[in-house]
Amino acid sequence: MVKVFVNGYGNIGRRLATMLSADKEIQFLGVAKYTADEKTRDALDNKFDVYVPKHNLKQFRDSNYEISGTVEEAVEQSDIVVDAAKEGGGFDNKKRLYEPMKKAAIFQGGEDRHGAHSVADMIHNSRVNYAKASGKMYVIQGSCNVSGMGRIMQPLAEKFGDEIERYDVTIVRRWADLEESKEVRDSIEWDESPHHQEDVKDFMPTANLFVEAYKVPSRMMHLHQMLIRFKTKAPAKDTIIEAFRKEFGVAILKSAKGTADVRKKALNLGFQHGDTNMVHIHQEALRVQNDVLKILYTDDQTGMVIPENHLLLQSMVFGRSREQAIKKTDTLFQISRRTRILEEEFK
Repeated sequence: MVKVFVNGYGNIGRRLATMLSADKEIQFLGVAKYTADEKTRDALDNKFDVYVPKHNLKQFRDSNYEISGTVEEAVEQSDIVVDAAKEGGGFDNKKRLYEPMKKAAIFQGGEDRHGAHSVADMIHNSRVNYAKASGKMYVIQGSCNVSGMGRIMQPLAEKFGDEIERYDVTIVRRWADLEESKEVRDSIEWDESPHHQEDVKDFMPTANLFVEAYKVPSRMMHLHQMLIRFKTKAPAKDTIIEAFRKEFGVAILKSAKGTADVRKKALNLGFQHGDTNMVHIHQEALRVQNDVLKILYTDDQTGMVIPENHLLLQSMVFGRSREQAIKKTDTLFQISRRTRILEEEFK
């Protein structure tokens, strides 16, 4: 049985822990905590073993938290680590722990793919390059926005190929997650050099892609507006919808009025962590005009990458085909069922 450890317990780490602890093929070792705070109690209440850095053992024990051991011990016991460190922390973990112990690792989208702090030689997107991760030692799981872009762009590229001239994407990012206490300021901020463009180009190198990103005062999902310019007349709206009808992790909604509609529906329906784990094409805002197709879709921020991490594990560790991996991941996350529910709710 494969032993997996999650190094971190933030918004992504706790979701990864929920997922891995439910997978009967995996021996889930537990999670790393670096600060003795209320999230430590949350992890213990969820029956997760907690490991801490050697130098922090006294701090946690003085706070009366039941600790299972050190992070170093957990990494040594594991077959693969899913790194859920704060952005940039994965590189330090790789150099300090994973490389010396010769442990495979999955990193999250905030880590560098290029340059002096690169942690891996590929970014995974299950819709585009799933098989390429098989047997790899280190892989970056693309961020939620990057994962969502791959789910939309790849089906279009497969169906329309050379007919597409370019993609222009405007990403409207939420300011903070629902669980965070971070202040949401009354400001719209822009990213002068969005990493999403180069990240997508990593697994779709021939795509003529231009990305702009803005952060807005909201906690309710990301919104993407994608303009696809065709060399001649763009396909009809119905043709576009049909191209996504059977796509895993893509819901086609007709009556949502905003990001909060979708997020609150997921919470009211009792979806785990309030996540849909997918992207949602908003059919009423899909437009075709001459040579341009406009697709508006929402992207489930942190929830989006959790099934992607699970699919990546299927490739890296188990060497399954993408079709087999999707069946396994769908059994765990019930994404196909959630898609049907959301499409019915927003019909």
